[in-house]
Amino acid sequence: MKYKTRLERILDMPLAENAIRQWPQSGELVRTKEGISRVESHFEGFKLGIGRRIHLGDKLIVEWTSDYGDGKLHRNVTIADTKNGEAIAVTDYWGAPFDKPEWRVGLTEPLENTSIWPNKEELIGDEEE
Repeated sequence: MKYKTRLERILDMPLAENAIRQWPQSGELVRTKEGISRVESHFEGFKLGIGRRIHLGDKLIVEWTSDYGDGKLHRNVTIADTKNGEAIAVTDYWGAPFDKPEWRVGLTEPLENTSIWPNKEELIGDEEE
């Protein structure tokens, strides 16, 4: 394998040793390349395919598809902040929010909500504009 983590394969670039990975859907944050690798090791039978990668300066956007071994396809978007040819911060999007799985307790930490992800109360409908 060219890369040590699946995320590096998705991005087609190495992760910085102190990289962070964010999952807004489950409110989780994973720290370090080693931590990311530990979480990824729990997904047996996982397959992925890359749609396209878009480089915008120090940002990288990747559209990709995954199968967790059950035959169901998941369409994903990953956004990475890069520096010196490495990914330093990555956010993955998979759809609707969900609760953090119990098996990830101790592997991840809470992700603080920021203005990047508006709360339900902050959403505006068409009739409100």
